[in-house]
Order: sequence, then C-alpha cells, then structure tokens
Amino acid sequence: MLVLDSGGISRLSERSRSAAALLAALRSKGLWPPIVPSPVLIEALQRDSAKDASANRLLKACDVIEEIPQSLARRAAELRTLARRGSAIDALVVAAAEPGGSVLTADTADLWALARHAHDVVVESA
Repeated sequence: MLVLDSGGISRLSERSRSAAALLAALRSKGLWPPIVPSPVLIEALQRDSAKDASANRLLKACDVIEEIPQSLARRAAELRTLARRGSAIDALVVAAAEPGGSVLTADTADLWALARHAHDVVVESA
C-alpha cells in the first residue's frame, strides 16, 4: 500500500519523464492506486483550476479516504505525540500507511520521525 502526502501528489503530478517513470515503477510494484487521506488536499490544492489541474488529474486515479475513522485520527495523534514533531496531516498520512505501507513525500524528516513510532511504515522521498 502506498499513501501520498502533498509532496507525493506534487511530485507524481509533474509533467516530466522522471514523474512518468516513477508512476510506471509504482504500478509495476503493485503500489497503484495510492491512498490519499482527504485532509492532505488542504495542503495539496490551491483552489485555482489552472494550478490544480495536474494534481486533480492524479487524484482521479487515487483512492481518496473521504471519511477519517476516529481510530485512525487517534492513532495519528498518538504518533504525533510520540514523535514530538510533524503536522497533524503528516501524522495522519503515516497512520494510514500502517501496517506495512509506504509513504511518498517531499518532507522526509518529519515523516521519518513519525514512522519510527509506527508499525512497519517506510518513507520514500518524492
């Protein structure tokens, strides 16, 4: 399972050869479609149709978690408390990847700090 944060969305929605290669690699590894907790959209989108067009195209191919269960929110709070860093959205992304998932991000420092307290979560740089 792959979970994207806003940096992962930005990276994969680029119109570049390297982004296309990364998408192909994720598909070949069975990590497609990725999961995106809906609060990530707060950081990923700008409410400008021109600026958001690439991200919105990518999001159509993702499994967006629209309702966050209380248990997931509580787990994210626990991870954030244990790590003593990272945003609430970062913690939610890591909690959604438990157990055994990967997170694609541009913010590896905060997400690694959270993942150290998670169950079998790998953080990958976008």
